Amino acid sequence: MRLLKTNVILRLLNSYIVDSPQPANISYLWNFGSLLGTCLVIQILTGVFLAMHYQPHVDFAFNSVEHIMRDVNAGWILRYTHANVASFFFIFVYAHIARGLYYSSYKSPRILVWSIGVIILILMMAIAFLGYVLPYGQMSLWGATVITNLLSAVPFFGQDLVELIWGGFSVSNATLNRFFSLHFLLPFLLAALVIAHLMALHTHGSNNPNGISSNGDRYAMHPYFTFKDLVTIFAFLLALSVIVFFYPNLLGHSDNYIPANPMSTPPSIVPEWYLLPFYAILRSIPNKLLGVIAMFGSLLILLILPLTDLSRIRGSQFRPAMKLALWFFIVNFAILMWIGSQHPESPFVEVGQFATAFYFSWFIIIVPIIGMAENTLMDLATDKI
Repeated sequence: MRLLKTNVILRLLNSYIVDSPQPANISYLWNFGSLLGTCLVIQILTGVFLAMHYQPHVDFAFNSVEHIMRDVNAGWILRYTHANVASFFFIFVYAHIARGLYYSSYKSPRILVWSIGVIILILMMAIAFLGYVLPYGQMSLWGATVITNLLSAVPFFGQDLVELIWGGFSVSNATLNRFFSLHFLLPFLLAALVIAHLMALHTHGSNNPNGISSNGDRYAMHPYFTFKDLVTIFAFLLALSVIVFFYPNLLGHSDNYIPANPMSTPPSIVPEWYLLPFYAILRSIPNKLLGVIAMFGSLLILLILPLTDLSRIRGSQFRPAMKLALWFFIVNFAILMWIGSQHPESPFVEVGQFATAFYFSWFIIIVPIIGMAENTLMDLATDKI
């Protein structure tokens, strides 16, 4: 232990991983951070090895993925691990955000931690979208065409922007090269943001289920919480192994096993499951520009929570109204995910519009009203005492 405190770099690691004081009462819900870190490491490692065999060319991309699957030693494990860990990444990040919402981890003094986390989420979605295009199956090609075309909604120079990204007049070889380069480089930017996220968290420490200061009751990170993290990491690796070895295509789309064909449009163009809620928000608004603004706004609106949550109490542990509202929000998010996978026809369009309206009103109307009502009731109760 003396070595950890004498070397400058090791002393830094020691302050984050070994001696970092953590609230004694944090539950397994605080383990999603370590699970997300594990996912990021796996994705970068498998991605680097996959890049050694992948060819970003419209004529060879699909076949190079099949070559990885069939001819490269353990290539199928690399490919399936990379594809499925992407899904686990989003399962964990949504759970991580849900825990943050439930325990009000976005409130001062952790506003910076929350803000960096939202930027990480947006960057993750961009990286996932770029990666989905690379196998160059039917859903890859048409997903890329639909999503990049959204930029044509930008007034005046929208179409020029789309053609700049395409490198031509349609999704082509230049597009695939650009997407591959960005998909390879952006995870390293993501890793840098994760380090910034940890540094911001380290300044004030973790929140805890009670929502009050826990400075008087803290334990060292190691061994108490490192072993607690290892429990969920090994459970995740077990679940991942079952998926990779027995159900590798469970979370994928079958159309992506059809080589990309610009002359044949799939019956239904949908992104991966983890982007479906935001795709549903995009489709629920008839105006193209407003739809694009709503889609990006649905992510950026997370940044206003520190301002709109007016309650003096941190967390929903002792707030029954907020607890109920959060469950409504989670159910609404699941409805949006389901609507995103359906054809844009009645009654799905109407349900999607209602769910979209509820999504935005939750942040702008419901959360502030509940906070003000609770504060008023607390003041009345105090006055009576």
